[in-house]
Amino acid sequence: MKPRVLVTLKMPEAHLSPLDGVAEMVMATEEWNMMPRTEVLRLAPEMDAIITQGELQVDGELLEAATQLKIVANVAIGIDNLDADAMASRGVWATNAPSSFTDCTADCAMALLLALARKIPEGHAYVTSGRWESDGMQPRRWEGVLLAGKTMGIVGYGEIGKAVAGRAKAFGMQVIFNRARPDSDPAHRDLDTLLAEADVVSLHIPLTSQTRGLIDAAALARMKPGALLINLARGKCVDEAALAAALRSGHLGGAGLDVFENEPRVHPELLEMPNVVLAPHIGGSTVESRRDARLLAAENVALVLAGKAPKTPVNAPRC
Repeated sequence: MKPRVLVTLKMPEAHLSPLDGVAEMVMATEEWNMMPRTEVLRLAPEMDAIITQGELQVDGELLEAATQLKIVANVAIGIDNLDADAMASRGVWATNAPSSFTDCTADCAMALLLALARKIPEGHAYVTSGRWESDGMQPRRWEGVLLAGKTMGIVGYGEIGKAVAGRAKAFGMQVIFNRARPDSDPAHRDLDTLLAEADVVSLHIPLTSQTRGLIDAAALARMKPGALLINLARGKCVDEAALAAALRSGHLGGAGLDVFENEPRVHPELLEMPNVVLAPHIGGSTVESRRDARLLAAENVALVLAGKAPKTPVNAPRC
């Protein structure tokens, strides 16, 4: 009997080709929505592997149910949904896709920044409402921010942070950065200095106990007046109530957010602010990136089902 693999999001079968002939697929059937957790728990006892977009919390409850489980493969960079240590203690591999989303996430960071700096969503809504035709030309109304000559402060300088830096430099921006470990690069800054110097602060950090709530009221107060905040890291790295207050007071010039503290719920004040650009967690959403990450996840599962180690492990099973 073939091993069974639970796939919690409907996707093209070609994106799982490493598992052709290797395993039986049990895939979500709804076109856009993730498989409900209740359904995952119902099916879990019969599954040898799970491929998830990164939305599924793999915790004690799920591990208790999934007694045959050998691997959970995230089609994502982040691993905060995986209790990797508990998985390791039960002999379950955890894997992710560490490089598949670098370019598309960096592109999205710049897209949010450009949309915010040049008031693109606000302008689009104005044109489609018909108000431009009735109001006539009002050039001063749409004056935005020129990126050339501004300072981009990147918090988190891994692959994505470096890719954002390359794009920012192409727009004529100066780049400074902060990373957790010491760095002799002259562009490196401690966090407080970066917040005070940067015209744009872009977050590209994992969610850990150290980064949870990192951008709180005190950090926002240290940012340069009129600065812009971009977040494509994790929503819980930012205190949304404090962010709304900083925007409401006029201390910050705007924010571009792709992730949220309690997503899919967004702080209600942020929904009403014209100097905020919001996206529904789409930083990694390109056809090419998703395909590459799904192929990698399927390859990791195929390797583990064959008794081998996966290509991109984030833990090491202890039994």
